[in-house]
Amino acid sequence: MIKARILKSTGSWYSVLTETGEQLECRPKGKLRLKGFKLTNPVAVGDWVLIEKENDRTGLVCEILKRDNFIIRKSPRNPKNDHIIAANLDQMLLLASIKNPRTSTGFIDRLLLVAEMYHIPSVLVINKVDLHQEEKVKALLEVWQETYESIGYPVQLISAEQGTGIPKIEELATGKTSLIAGHSGVGKSTLINRLIPGLDISTREISSTHKKGMHTTTFAEMHPYKENAFIIDTPGIKELQVINIEPAEVGHYFIEFRPYMTDCKFNNCIHKNEPGCAVKEAWMNGNIAESRFENYIKILEDIEAINYWER
Repeated sequence: MIKARILKSTGSWYSVLTETGEQLECRPKGKLRLKGFKLTNPVAVGDWVLIEKENDRTGLVCEILKRDNFIIRKSPRNPKNDHIIAANLDQMLLLASIKNPRTSTGFIDRLLLVAEMYHIPSVLVINKVDLHQEEKVKALLEVWQETYESIGYPVQLISAEQGTGIPKIEELATGKTSLIAGHSGVGKSTLINRLIPGLDISTREISSTHKKGMHTTTFAEMHPYKENAFIIDTPGIKELQVINIEPAEVGHYFIEFRPYMTDCKFNNCIHKNEPGCAVKEAWMNGNIAESRFENYIKILEDIEAINYWER
């Protein structure tokens, strides 16, 4: 058996990189399943696996080794199943933009919540700062920066197109497996091309009709980056529905709620309509950002309505 890591999945075949640096194309040996989950992709990018070589070019994936963590969402193609975006991550670089296209804070907070659920450190990377010349855009940028830095999330400002701020991202990515996630059009492919010269991932212009990005990456793919480091490129995420969590758990993953939760009157408080809620009081006193609390309520109500954890 040879230990290897999944670089890319294109359906029934997987590109793997062995510990000795050999790259092979592998098929699964029999049915591989992850206990407790209904998945469209039992083998995910970033997985460590054991393989058997068939020849110098192909092999069989025989076993998925225990994952340290993963990012998961509801499958966009099969609502009854889940889809693992990537596994065994050291960090998530959440790429967002205020203009062309505008990333909603609701999307940002959902991704941060999922990363918190699986103990993945996150950095908010705001791209296209070269377009932030309008005063209202500059003001919004300052609000975003203050909101997320004040609760403990690092914020980096970059222009992947012009190269602004790239040295800091290179420093953050050194020696780590980094997932770059965000909407289509926020500049993921442009950023990765900056980080890995010569990779030449295709990019496309923003739709002039809808002012939204268009997909350029079809499958998640992990690219070797410097020594012992990897960059994972993902297809643009249009919407993210939080799964496998109960309403009472949601507040635990909004990190600024934690100092107040022990002072709530009820142990099972979900910080919505209960009397004596210290979290709501903190929000009303301006100690929790308006946008964060509003997004928390939206996520909570989505989960209450759909009951993902009972599927």
